[in-house]
Amino acid sequence: MADMKQYVEDVLNLVKQRDPDQPEFQNTVKEVLTTVVPVLEKNPQYKEAKILERMVEAERIITFRVPWQDDKGEVQINRGYRVQMNSAIGPYKGGLRFHPSVNLSILKFLAFEQVYKNALTGLPIGGGKGGSDFDPKGKSDNEVMKFCQSFMTELYRHIGPNVDVPAGDIGVGGREIGYLFGQYKRLRDSYDAGVLTGKGVDYWGSLARTEATGYGLLYFVKNMLDDKGIDMKGKTVVVSGSGNVATYAIEKAQTFGAKVVTCSDSNGYVYDPEGIDLDVVKEIKQVRRGRIKEYVEKRPNAEYHEGCKGVWTVKCDIALPCATQSEIDLESAKALVANGVQAVGEGANMPSTLEAIAYFQENKILFAPAKAANAGGVATSALEMAQNSERLQWTFEEVDGRLQGIMKNIYQSAKKNAEKYADPDDLVAGANITAFVKVADVMMAHGIV
Repeated sequence: MADMKQYVEDVLNLVKQRDPDQPEFQNTVKEVLTTVVPVLEKNPQYKEAKILERMVEAERIITFRVPWQDDKGEVQINRGYRVQMNSAIGPYKGGLRFHPSVNLSILKFLAFEQVYKNALTGLPIGGGKGGSDFDPKGKSDNEVMKFCQSFMTELYRHIGPNVDVPAGDIGVGGREIGYLFGQYKRLRDSYDAGVLTGKGVDYWGSLARTEATGYGLLYFVKNMLDDKGIDMKGKTVVVSGSGNVATYAIEKAQTFGAKVVTCSDSNGYVYDPEGIDLDVVKEIKQVRRGRIKEYVEKRPNAEYHEGCKGVWTVKCDIALPCATQSEIDLESAKALVANGVQAVGEGANMPSTLEAIAYFQENKILFAPAKAANAGGVATSALEMAQNSERLQWTFEEVDGRLQGIMKNIYQSAKKNAEKYADPDDLVAGANITAFVKVADVMMAHGIV
């Protein structure tokens, strides 16, 4: 075991040496590799083939200039990226993020996570991620369209239904996907519906795709709670975020009989002791693209608090971070545990720091890690790809039924490998090991490529 621990440490040092300015990427590599030491011990052929060294190096990284003209006639320049991390089990698959915080470290972290998340789905998709430091917030539809068209004018030559299939992420919703697809179709002069997922239903998007990440999170969490004999009905739930993932996590939690009392955006959070009125949230965020503080205008008993971190001080049974990475730090984890939280389910990508995760595990909190718990979105994107290949569109019920089955399988596989290699309740290790073995075995089969 000591030999394999040293092997992992050597690879982590290699990453630090090569990418010293990429802390997010370093953290996710550490989180995955340190959990697979028992697998390496039983499978020394992975070390001989230098599987870890190959996994931490992207197959391809594309960086490009995105010039566009705003409504004032001024030229703006943003930077675009696509990280094509690993295509061992299928075409690169992962979202595009438009946000000022986007940089190479964040996208490599997200792409690395995506490889293993996608492997967990059991569907033929590799891992990638992309985006830009462009901020769609406050931009007109015309400005967003011009940016998207310029972005796709470069990206189109690097993607395709059998090469790389982007989707949405933070800042990239149905509007942006529509503009991106329209430009791709124009440039290619071909109706390749499977080149992007998250499309509108009228142009061959999948029913239930909008709801899939939030719904999938709750399906996973419910499997985890059911396994421990815990009924979700009547539980108090704290949710962060008010975007796509948070909205449909709230919706499904309410369907399961839980009371969700918070949601948030980048400015602050609302607390509604009577339970979040989702119709109000949808009207603010999906129709008017407003700020969550407007919620209290329609719900006088609710409270609005500036700043996002305070949401984790609200007493709850279940916490669902659905906003962004590293939103739960050690201090927030301690507050949740002190207030009696029983379970944490990650809806966003790696929203808990490594220190926070360790604290949850030390205190025997049921913990559903992001790469497993929020895999429902990309799983349904792969189902969208399948429908596009068939030139068919399945019903909402059929897609949702398949999603429930996929999330159940992910939970059971993670639990099985947690029991085999780690602590039975360590779903972080269980999920990492399940995905790692699948990707590593396929890479071995493909030879040194």
